[in-house]
Amino acid sequence: MFIDCSHLIASNPPRLHYGVAVVDINDDGAWELFIAGFDGANRVLRWNGAGFVDIVDQTLADAQRQAIGVAAGDLDGDGREEIYVLNTDTFAGRKRFGDRLFDFQETGWVDLFELPQNREALNLTAGRSVAVVDRLGTGRYGFFVANYGGPFRLYELDRFGEVQDMASAAGVSFTTGGRGVMTLPLVTSRMDIFTVNENGPNLLFANRGDGTFEEIARRAGLPDPHEHGRGVAAGDFDGDGRFDIVYGNWEGPHRLFLQKWEGLFVDAAPPDMAEPSRVRTVIAADFDNDGELEIFFNNIGEPNRLFARRGDVWTKIDPGDALEPAGLGTGAAVGDFDGDGRLELLISHGEADLQPLSLYRPVSNEYAWLRVLPLTRAGAPARGAVVVLSAGGRRQLRAVDAGSGYLCQMEAVAHFGLGRVATVESVEVYWPDGAMTSITAPEVNRVLRIPHP
Repeated sequence: MFIDCSHLIASNPPRLHYGVAVVDINDDGAWELFIAGFDGANRVLRWNGAGFVDIVDQTLADAQRQAIGVAAGDLDGDGREEIYVLNTDTFAGRKRFGDRLFDFQETGWVDLFELPQNREALNLTAGRSVAVVDRLGTGRYGFFVANYGGPFRLYELDRFGEVQDMASAAGVSFTTGGRGVMTLPLVTSRMDIFTVNENGPNLLFANRGDGTFEEIARRAGLPDPHEHGRGVAAGDFDGDGRFDIVYGNWEGPHRLFLQKWEGLFVDAAPPDMAEPSRVRTVIAADFDNDGELEIFFNNIGEPNRLFARRGDVWTKIDPGDALEPAGLGTGAAVGDFDGDGRLELLISHGEADLQPLSLYRPVSNEYAWLRVLPLTRAGAPARGAVVVLSAGGRRQLRAVDAGSGYLCQMEAVAHFGLGRVATVESVEVYWPDGAMTSITAPEVNRVLRIPHP
């Protein structure tokens, strides 16, 4: 599947890296890779036409903190995404280094937590993952932080422009061993929140539609209380038009929970997929543009795994150079950075030892593709929007990523491979507020930017 293209990263010394987020740093319509640096500066890799160069400035580099998780979303509704960097200098409970919430202002990037009015809201609990959620459908996102040994946080701006933790008001202020988190319309038509945890059951927060959530993991069949979750991703893994869940458990059986009925999940992971591993990031994407999702398990200290759906069966396939039998994987993300319609895969490494980043491209083919970028009213990426593509007698379902994998966040694009299908009948976009747009017969091999109606 994958070919090693790590030589395209201009400067790539061995480092301790963790989470990766795909974000448009410069607000110029091109994606960059924000990489959390645990033993030094964060990095921002940009494609310059020939390779990836680091364009991080001193503020975002933040070399004195220990970054682990990262996500982006438009917090203030100005059309440009803010960046939340989760710093963790201890395993659990209280930590020394607070998180960062970077907002681009006239003078450059500013940490909102450094402003006097926001300092009391600062997260000083060890955390793992962060994702964004538009719980009210306003186009303004909150940052949901999965803490470990302290309450979850949900940071939003109030009407005075101050950062407030709204987790208690929203009904998500739970304390557990938070690990992976993803947010999307999973069991309701609004953005729900699903967390996989360590030393405690998983949690599924169903959006009631009024900005509050109800925890329903047990009712949905998802608690898995005796395992220790890590990476998590969503997709329609059985083609029935509903979102399903795949996640990895640390040295425990991995899960493929199919949503067989509305809001009820059944584990259908085949033995090769369920086999325990030292799993970190889990990604679901159509890497080869054949029109079917693949599932990638990034492991630390043992070979990675890749699965593809063959008929109705999920089968382990050869990941090629991305096998990384000696890789110390800590994070990973996907995006199309060079504009060729194929997804690149970046894997970060560290924790146990210093290792460089890895960059992979799928083997080239002639398959068609379509990429859909829904936008909020303000023109920011509409993370959490759902896109349905109809082509070749079938419907493909995607959610624009708002945070997933583990410590990470993918590009804010619904990427569709089409295989040998040359035409698309329609594309439907559903925003977090319930608005919907339908596009008939769009051209293939292009990016559709869809404004909010």
